[in-house]
Amino acid sequence: MPGAPHEGARWHPSPNHGARRGGVLPDTVVLHYTAMDSAEAALERLCDPQAEVSAHYLICERGRLWQLVGEGGRAWHAGTGRWGTVDDVNSASIGIELANRGDHPFPEPQMRALEALLAGVMDRWRIRPERVIAHSDMAPERKFDPGARFDWRRLARAGLSVWPDMAGGAAGPPDAARFRALAGRVGYDMRAGDAALLAALRLRFRPWGRGPLAAADMGVAADLARRFPVDRGDTSA
Repeated sequence: MPGAPHEGARWHPSPNHGARRGGVLPDTVVLHYTAMDSAEAALERLCDPQAEVSAHYLICERGRLWQLVGEGGRAWHAGTGRWGTVDDVNSASIGIELANRGDHPFPEPQMRALEALLAGVMDRWRIRPERVIAHSDMAPERKFDPGARFDWRRLARAGLSVWPDMAGGAAGPPDAARFRALAGRVGYDMRAGDAALLAALRLRFRPWGRGPLAAADMGVAADLARRFPVDRGDTSA
């Protein structure tokens, strides 16, 4: 049932959690990397009351899975940020940490473990694929994880996230105002600056992109806004 320990996870409780505010249920998953040298070091920090950070889950490079906070609880993983109209992302989300320094690919055992975990979480809480997001998506001016090495397209192929369909070609010439509007429809925080919004979208969907706003960036934003607007349907938040 929701809130029970996930099957196959090693229970390693963190003191850093609380109740979800306002009766909100999780409708979003936020993926992170630990930016530490080992999963064990990350586990220690996520359970250190002095650090005041945690996550619901931690997955090591070999695929070992720890659960630190019950899914019904509010882990302290997202910090300041916003996705759509939700500005208390901790209350509305499940946080998953992946052991990775951010400078190397995510190993196959880790990705397989993540896919199995996501499938269960999304089924239990009826979370849509477009609401599996990066930490950098909801905090574009201060976060970069899970970074350019993470394989979002793989998750999308498994129905566990989304990927833009560029078969229709670019969506017109670069237009900064229109790009901002499209990014806002996807869910990005309109309080962020133009450069931060472009960098966040590229980090996830076009990590090879460089230079000023391009027609390809417009195409990505337009397709995502059309197919996966953040306010589509009813959410718990």
